Amino acid sequence: MSDLYWLTDEQMARLEPYFPKSHGRPRVDDRRVLSGIIFVNRNGLRWRDAPRDYGPHKTLYNRWKRWGEAGVFARMMEGLSSTGADRKTVMIDATYLKAHRTASSLAVKKGNLGRLIGRTKGGMNTKLHAVTDANGRPLSFFMTAGQISDYIGAAALLDELPKAQWLLADRGYDADWFREALEEKGIKPCIPGRKSRNEPIRYDKRRYRRRSRIEIMFGRLKDWRRVATRYDRCPTAFFSAIALAATVIFWL
Repeated sequence: MSDLYWLTDEQMARLEPYFPKSHGRPRVDDRRVLSGIIFVNRNGLRWRDAPRDYGPHKTLYNRWKRWGEAGVFARMMEGLSSTGADRKTVMIDATYLKAHRTASSLAVKKGNLGRLIGRTKGGMNTKLHAVTDANGRPLSFFMTAGQISDYIGAAALLDELPKAQWLLADRGYDADWFREALEEKGIKPCIPGRKSRNEPIRYDKRRYRRRSRIEIMFGRLKDWRRVATRYDRCPTAFFSAIALAATVIFWL
């Protein structure tokens, strides 16, 4: 029992406001099931390999699937981050997440938006775009296929940027349209210029050093094996794993 992960009373109290209401029969013990879901995701297990202390593996999987499709895990992260974040400075970046062959195999059905998996130099990948607060704690995510540029993720996350004074990003986000969009929102960009620019871009190098915190955030997310390697074909299930990991690591 001591080697397994269990949510504390304090952690459950913070998460319970985001649980969906139970209709009909009362749900199986939320602490046990949610702790089991976290254990499976963190250790990259198959659901059938979940320790018996967490109950039947079908119960864990069914709760995971049902709550994931309802967006419960994403709401947990968004809700908890909305109250505890340091938003004076925000950061944006993206990272590649390796797709296992079980996630990228088989053809996608017609009319489906796809699995958000693309081929890059490193193989089949999904790209995770993130916005964090000044301490490197995630505020929002956006997922694309691996070959999609950082510009697409930046454009998608623009509307979700909080009211901040500064935005830190690497030179991959150096584009005039992006700088102008930030200034319209009252956010000062701290972004190095591309080497191809005719005139160098001035930026606060001392402030820019803090951007390492978003890199550390990605590294900690990838400590969870079901995040570092994508086993899920369904992008919604994979996004739920990312949101759950971010919630447990940074906001509980």
